[in-house]
Amino acid sequence: MFPRQGMHVEEVLKRADAAMYETKRAGRNNYRFFDESMLPVIDLRASLKNDLRFALSLDQFELYYQPQVDGQLQTTGAEVLLRWHHPERGMVSPGEFIPLAEESGMIIPIGNWVLQQACMQLGKWSQHAKTSHLRLSVNVSAMQFGQSDFVEQVRHALLESGCNEKLLVLELTESLVIQNIDDIVSKMQALKSIGVSLSMDDFGLGYSSLSLLRRLPLDSLKIDQSFVREIGDHAPENDSAVIVQTIVAMSKNLGLDVIAEGIEEPYQQAFLEQVGCHAYQGFLYGRPTELSVFEHAL
Repeated sequence: MFPRQGMHVEEVLKRADAAMYETKRAGRNNYRFFDESMLPVIDLRASLKNDLRFALSLDQFELYYQPQVDGQLQTTGAEVLLRWHHPERGMVSPGEFIPLAEESGMIIPIGNWVLQQACMQLGKWSQHAKTSHLRLSVNVSAMQFGQSDFVEQVRHALLESGCNEKLLVLELTESLVIQNIDDIVSKMQALKSIGVSLSMDDFGLGYSSLSLLRRLPLDSLKIDQSFVREIGDHAPENDSAVIVQTIVAMSKNLGLDVIAEGIEEPYQQAFLEQVGCHAYQGFLYGRPTELSVFEHAL
């Protein structure tokens, strides 16, 4: 509520921003009134956003690797996950700094750095028989994908690293691919022509139609962990289990591979195997770890 006196324009905007942030944290499509208890959150976010601008140049980012396995529980690759080692705050949660990176536009150079590092790692793995088959999945933000030169950035990263382009998987969110569909399809086709694989991440949370899905040159769908988490031990008939089974069947009919994430219990894997999903990711097979730990586990 805007007071009639005693506040500068900058302070009004600062408080409005805090209320907006709390609204987003509550799940969007909502509203919040500002109150003084939000001030510490404002100061923390402002401080983190400022530090984030220098984190890349100061080498504070690190890539973690979470294994992905097949039906025989053999490691087929990993998802690359970004971590920020803040010099004072320690490890900052991606849930905190990724939204700030998107708001500030820093997600573009950071995302490009992640892409380059992933390609370089694939290049190094290609030189050893035990790792030459491994694939790496890289998350791509909507802002990063929206850059006019994104396809060229991918092409440059591949050429510079000398890696096998077929082992790079770009994960796009469902919310990304339903925006400006013609431009999205054109870029995806250009990426496919390079040779990289395309996957739709967190599938099932968005609102993409089947007709839209048919237009997208995808290779695979990743079932969101929220559905996997709710697969019960003795109740495979629950809604989430039905949704998972439907996604797997639909993927097969569309000629797409499917992988499930967020698997923590053996009975979840057993159900997925029963319905025809034979690619898995989750704590049951390994937590996100530093490269050295991931490679040692191989």
